[in-house]
This record gives sequence, C-alpha cells and structure tokens, in this order.
Amino acid sequence: MLDRLQSLADRYEKLSELLCDPDVASDTSKLRDLSKEQSDLQEAYEAYTEYKSVLEQLDAAKAMQAEKLDDEMKEMVKMEIDELTERRTELEEKIKILLLPKDPNDDKNVIVEIRGAAGGDEAALFAADLYRMYTRYADLQGWKTELLEANMNDLGGFKEVIFSINGKGAYSKMKFESGAHRVQRIPATESGGRIHTSTSTVAVMPEVEDVEIEIHDKDIRVDTFCSSGAGGQSVNTTKSAVRVTHIPTGIVATCQDGKSQNSNKEKALQVLRARIFDVKLQEEQAKYAGERKSKVGTGDRSERIRTYNFPQSRVTDHRIGLTLHRLDAVLNGEMEEILSTLTIASQADLMDERE
Repeated sequence: MLDRLQSLADRYEKLSELLCDPDVASDTSKLRDLSKEQSDLQEAYEAYTEYKSVLEQLDAAKAMQAEKLDDEMKEMVKMEIDELTERRTELEEKIKILLLPKDPNDDKNVIVEIRGAAGGDEAALFAADLYRMYTRYADLQGWKTELLEANMNDLGGFKEVIFSINGKGAYSKMKFESGAHRVQRIPATESGGRIHTSTSTVAVMPEVEDVEIEIHDKDIRVDTFCSSGAGGQSVNTTKSAVRVTHIPTGIVATCQDGKSQNSNKEKALQVLRARIFDVKLQEEQAKYAGERKSKVGTGDRSERIRTYNFPQSRVTDHRIGLTLHRLDAVLNGEMEEILSTLTIASQADLMDERE
C-alpha cells in the first residue's frame, strides 16, 4: 500500500510542476485534463501526507517513551501515543477506501428516467413523488436540474418523466437509485380506504459527451410532430416535438418539452447518447455481476430496491436492510443517509474482493 501511495504522491507533485509550465497553461485541453487528474488525486495525496506525518510523530513519541521520564511526562507521552495510534488507524481505513478502483463515471452528470409501472394512475402519481424527491435532493446538493421530457396523466402524475441533474459527483450518488421503487398507501383514487401497492421504475444513466458516444447523421432518423399534453390534447400547433431513432440499435429518444425544434432535437440526442452508453454499461455490469455478489445489487433495473410505506411513515432499502421512520423527510429530498450507507456498502464489497 505504501509503495502505491508513494507512486501516487510522486505523480501528484509532478502534476503540480506540469501545471506551472507555460506550454501547458497555453493548451486549454491539456490544462483541463491535468487539472482534473490532480484534483482526483488530491484527497489521497493529502491523506498520505498526513499519514507519513503521523508515523513520524509516533516514532518520535515512542523514542521519548523509552527515555527516563517523570510520571507526569510519561502520562503525557502515553496519551500522545494513544491519540496518534488511533489517528493512524483512521487514516489507514480512509486510504484503503481512497485506493479502491474508482468508477470512471462517478464525476459525471446524470440523466434520470422515472416511469409509472404497476398500479396505473397511482403508479404515475408515485412517479411524480419520486421526481420531486430527486429534484429536492439535487437542490440540497447545490446541483441543477433540467426537465427533458414529461408525459403526464390527467391527475398530475407522470407516466414517464426524464430529467438531467448537473453537479460534481452526481452519478456517484445517484447511480444506486436504478431499480423498482414500491409504494404502499391509500391512493387518492381509492374511495374504500384500502392500502394499495404500486411501483415505479427509475433508471439513472451517466451523461456522455459526443466524443464518448459518436452518433453519425446517417445512423439516425429524425421525426417531428406536434407536442401534446395530458389527455392527448394539442398544446402546440407547430411541429416542434422531435423523435430521434438510432437505426443500428433501434433506441429511440423523444423530446417535446421545449418550444424550439432545434432545442428539442439537442435534448433528444442528449438522452439518446445516454441510453446507448447505458446499454453498453448494463452489458458490462451483467458480466461483472456473474462474478460477484453485491450488497447493493447487480444494477438490474427490474430489481425491487426500496419500499415507501405511508401508514408507518417508513422507508426500507432492501439491498442493505436500512429502515428509516421519516418518510416525509426522505420524500422531501433528505436522502443523504440512505445514499451514504449504500456508498459504504459498495465500498465494503470492493474491499472484500481485494482481500
């Protein structure tokens, strides 16, 4: 571990030199890439620097302990050794996590798709609750959201809603949300007061650039049509809505949220790129899932991951056995405890594999 850390520290210091080079400073692309690489290494570099300092202090304290000291000084040295030993252990655990293989998509923005599944109108209403939960969470993180596509029912629920979340580390947090979300409550449409169970599905995809997924004009078919709202009534008499089909894969993306056809086309292409990339990512994860058993699941979009029980104000994440009795707060975007616990479980999986 120490050899790897020293190599990392050497690279970090070399990057510091390169970033001061006038030739690098004048090359915007190179400057951006090197700055990002250094930023990615910074936390591990700082942890290693502190770790080396703690080891040096610990050696000095132990050397002092071997000398002839009065009782008061012996006690002070012992306390210092105990504190430094505890800090050394903390840093070792932190460094182990920092050295784990990093998901290359973690720093990316995301595109989220939510669909009402089993339960008809109630599932669509729950999809709207999930949309609000994620947008509120994004607000609390200081991230920006943009609605890309929405298909509403007459009750204000979403048959389907697609939106982007832009913010540092968005995918690292949101990637655990893909799967089937189950709600248990008395629907607004139920007159008998019976508790129903409905589901909505969530798919979280990393946003990708043109250079990562190149889409050639010859490989797509673009169709335009009039936008429509809830119930199918026309809300736009011009053909501003756009449907883009990727011919080689058959993957389709539609956008009708904006008034401009060009804007809708760009948004549809944004979703299309993410969907094509996601198919490749799912194929890789399926191969990987056959080699490991993960606490946080395999990434299978049909997997039931969480239940939201309204009568008991309870949220249960089935992958990690976490139950919280504060449903209202979670649905208002206070999801950090759930997502942090999922991150820790994922890190534990990776550490088990390395041992």
